[in-house]
Amino acid sequence: MRTGTALRAAALGAATLMTITACGGGGEGGGTGVSPAEADLTVVTGVYPLEWLARQVGGERVAVVQLTEPGTEPHDLELTGRQVAEVIEADIAFHVGGLQPAVDEAIEQEAPESALDVADLVHLRPAEEAGDEHAEEEHAADEHAEEGHAEEEGHDHGEHDPHFWLDVDLMAQVAQALGDRMAEVHPEGADRYARNAEAVTAELEAIGREYEEGLSSCEHEEVVVGHTAFTYLTEDYGLEQVGVSGVDPDTEPSPSQIAAITDTVREHDITTVFTEPLMPAATAETIAAETGARVEVLDPLEGVTEESPGDDYPSIMRGNLEALTTALSCS
Repeated sequence: MRTGTALRAAALGAATLMTITACGGGGEGGGTGVSPAEADLTVVTGVYPLEWLARQVGGERVAVVQLTEPGTEPHDLELTGRQVAEVIEADIAFHVGGLQPAVDEAIEQEAPESALDVADLVHLRPAEEAGDEHAEEEHAADEHAEEGHAEEEGHDHGEHDPHFWLDVDLMAQVAQALGDRMAEVHPEGADRYARNAEAVTAELEAIGREYEEGLSSCEHEEVVVGHTAFTYLTEDYGLEQVGVSGVDPDTEPSPSQIAAITDTVREHDITTVFTEPLMPAATAETIAAETGARVEVLDPLEGVTEESPGDDYPSIMRGNLEALTTALSCS
């Protein structure tokens, strides 16, 4: 990890290049491709759901710079000098503290005055709540082999489970807060940001109603997933998340963890084991082969890929709902 002095030194030349090109290299511009030089304000972020919110609330006159390349894992993002410069130049540095340490460091050391941390806006679940009882039991059984890895997992994701965006109510709260911050930065656009935030809130509320109706009566409640990124979603609708590994998608499950999940799938007649677009499907396929379950995609919305069940936040959330209602035999 770079020191603050090194971050600033690396960014100086990049900042000059940004001024010349008038366009952020880490992502596209706002709703209509407006460049930072032409925009009313610029928002930089490193994870897709925040990018989507910024584009929707900001509208066509706000430039949004995405630091994570499409189709790549956002947790392990490391910033180039140019991207640090993009953080420095942005009017709002929109992030979830603990999700991307490199982004947190750049904001804290180089642009603290522009920070908008979701962890300061809504209540995030403690990271330890993101695990399910099955993973915890097997982790205890493998304590000596996995102890060091567990410490790394907690460090990588901080104190909180960052996947708040799977809770549409929290997303709506963040949308309103983002609109308020945009209005502070650019008062001339305050009415527009307020209208856009209300429109986003209405769409999120509609998605929430669809989830409530779709998951109101299901034969099964166990949702078997690759890593426990779905706590916000499953707990909202009375489901039980069964995670092969913890919050960290890079955690390799032990053989005993895989065996325990396989037993759970058999015991509860679970028909579907979910994998994710940005994770290898090998473990899910192993469990499915042992149990006769099928493998389907449940997207934690950390990014949009060709494997995602949609091409934006609303369509992916609705694609996830369809996958869940089928897997859980909901009526």
